[in-house]
Amino acid sequence: MDFIISFLSTPAVLLGAVAMIGLLAQKKSSTEVMTGTFKTVIGFLIFSAGGTIMTGALQNFNSLFQTGFHIVGVVASPEAATALAQTKFAFVTSCTLILGFIMNLVIARVTPFKNIFFTTGHSLFFACVLSLILKAHHFANVPAIIIGGVLLGFFSAALPQLCQPFMRQITGSDSTAIGHFNMVGYALSGYIGKLFGKYKDRTTEDINFPKWLSFFRDFLMGVAVVMLFLFYVSALKAGPVATQKLAGSVHWLVFPFVQAFTFTAGISILMTGVRMFLAEITAAFVSISEKFIPNSRPALDVPTVFPFAPTAVIVGFISSYVAGLLGVVLMVTLHAPVVIIPAAHICFFSGGTAGVFGNSTGGWRGAVVGSFVAGLLLAFLPMVLYPLYGTLGIEGSTFPNIDYNVMGILLNKILNLFGM
Repeated sequence: MDFIISFLSTPAVLLGAVAMIGLLAQKKSSTEVMTGTFKTVIGFLIFSAGGTIMTGALQNFNSLFQTGFHIVGVVASPEAATALAQTKFAFVTSCTLILGFIMNLVIARVTPFKNIFFTTGHSLFFACVLSLILKAHHFANVPAIIIGGVLLGFFSAALPQLCQPFMRQITGSDSTAIGHFNMVGYALSGYIGKLFGKYKDRTTEDINFPKWLSFFRDFLMGVAVVMLFLFYVSALKAGPVATQKLAGSVHWLVFPFVQAFTFTAGISILMTGVRMFLAEITAAFVSISEKFIPNSRPALDVPTVFPFAPTAVIVGFISSYVAGLLGVVLMVTLHAPVVIIPAAHICFFSGGTAGVFGNSTGGWRGAVVGSFVAGLLLAFLPMVLYPLYGTLGIEGSTFPNIDYNVMGILLNKILNLFGM
């Protein structure tokens, strides 16, 4: 059991196995099978390393920002919320994860939803959400695992379908899907972008920057400048004592500089890994699709779309983070029972992706508005289920992602309706 859980929870291993099966099905030579498999694993590990570097830098930014601006509340972080859930319901969530992956394959085989979900970290987070809701309604372990696993498998296959029309437009291909449980938000951003359809050709990538801002044409330069500004504003506001505590042996004024460029290096690493493993897994998946699950496609993590509109990622991040901060102001002003603090790394990956989707249908206007709406949903939706998790002793963090909350709220309403 531990081996299976570990296997399904390690995306690099899982994708490597898929690549190997696809290459064997194509009757490739042993050298080609080994090369394709290893490149898939290596590429994904490079991708993961970049994501880890970026997340670490953004978590430091969160700390500086909250200290500097005296924001107190619940940080919407699925990693922290999952750690809390796993301490009480590890068996249920792990079994739900395994059954969910199996059901994803079954549903992709027998329904029109042909998406195979490979972002297993997100699958684990969703398994926790479903398990917590079902346990809060006093389901025993076995029924909770069965219901949660079937729902997880269905959502894994069906939700990427919402984004597929936009994925075809963004990538120019139907060979991959998005596998990140903010898909309701991404699709919504794409539809919001259509409201600005007459400006579709005025994309974020064609913004005519003034000469003194021409460095923004280089994606990494743009990221570095934006992050330098955000880190120094937060560090100066937090003050030397708080910043030095976080910086350790590094001088407190040097720390923001290092963190901003660490983040930029992380995104460069991440995009290198994306290109490497995506090329291998897409080629290998052709045989799996043809032989086992006809017309299926891999649903992969959101950075796979970043290279198609890198400036939209920056625009989407800033717009969604501003929306999250506006949400904090509104929650405090309206004396909300809980204040949800936006996590910068969530806004970067989720808001940035919403920006890419909005940009694909409505140009830079679609990117700004679509990601802003996604940011508001990331801020306000977690408020609904947070009290329910509190009945199980899960407090201090929560799950921000739009799909977790939209589907979780619907499940909770249905269970309440039937008196469960």
